[in-house]
Amino acid sequence: MLERRIVSDDPKGLLPSRLSAYPAVAMVGPRQCGKTTLARSLGGRYYDMEQETDKLRLDLEWSDAVAGEEIVIVDEAQEAPEIFPRLRGAIDADRRRNGRFLLLGSISPALMRNVSESLAGRLSVVELAPLSWLELPADAQARLWRCGGYPDGGVLDGQGFPQWQHDYLDLLAQRDLPSWGLPASAPTTRRLFGLLAARHGQQWNASDVGRGLSLSYHTVNAYLDYLEGAFLVRRLPAYHASLGKQLTKKPKVYWRDSGLLHCLLGLSRRDDQVTLSAAGASWEGHVIDQLLTALHLAGRRFDAWHLRTADGREIDLVLRVDTELWAVEVKLTTSPGRAQMARLNESADLIGADRRFLVTRQPEAFSSGTHTACNLAGIIAATRTSGA
Repeated sequence: MLERRIVSDDPKGLLPSRLSAYPAVAMVGPRQCGKTTLARSLGGRYYDMEQETDKLRLDLEWSDAVAGEEIVIVDEAQEAPEIFPRLRGAIDADRRRNGRFLLLGSISPALMRNVSESLAGRLSVVELAPLSWLELPADAQARLWRCGGYPDGGVLDGQGFPQWQHDYLDLLAQRDLPSWGLPASAPTTRRLFGLLAARHGQQWNASDVGRGLSLSYHTVNAYLDYLEGAFLVRRLPAYHASLGKQLTKKPKVYWRDSGLLHCLLGLSRRDDQVTLSAAGASWEGHVIDQLLTALHLAGRRFDAWHLRTADGREIDLVLRVDTELWAVEVKLTTSPGRAQMARLNESADLIGADRRFLVTRQPEAFSSGTHTACNLAGIIAATRTSGA
């Protein structure tokens, strides 16, 4: 089994450090990203709330479980909202004990609603993404952009893509999303998936998407909330500052996993990725997702936006990392030039960015002061350095 950075990072993984500081931790992330496998590797008592027998077993074993020294792992915790008041009671009975409960969840809003009502101040939340660039050997890193990071989706052995992704999306549309409350039919959800893929990396226009589905923009926005809560898509909000220029207020929407995006766009052959008309937007979304995942795993505090002015100046990703402001521009090229860095600087100067990164597919990194031109490995390396 691959070692996940969330538990193995130097000097101490994000998950162990949170368990040592809180009575309970919620580990959230999409279906099939490896939450259950990782949690069960920790030992302890494991209960799956999607199984009625496990619900009964937890009820019968509750007193022994909360009194014991083993960590209690509750999988798909959002399926058993009645457990949260019981957890609060157990935690409050002995607030000095940390690392007692690990809750796993596949949809953030349902889980966090119960957390906020019952476990506020008693629990920390960490996110487990699919396999990231940091966690893979070199041969799998080469497949990551094409296949995405789901362990069974082809990134580890080159097999399964894109059929695994088709089956995964079908299951989400037909079973999981409706069970989590999405009121759309499976065909409507699949059409929504396709429309979002066609608009990957573009500013969000709910009315435009709604016309394609014969739905109101209010309904489409509500559906997007579900997809975001299921960790399928990411809304990157627009950056706001007093620049003396009109800034767009619309977020951009990205598929978080490049393999799911490529499946929806019809990618199948190995050479399709280069000729894909949306390759630039795909690479941009892939870099953004890997960078934000790396920052999370490093335990860095960050906020993320995009920037676009009325006169067309853009920054793909604006990051507040600890106390610094980063401007990150992503280009699908292996030979970046001075003109691209100059354009990045013009936009970065508007917001007073402390660091400027031009991320491409170039083999080497070049840096001078606050300016860096690098590949994906280079920008991820910057996240590992305190005060980078």
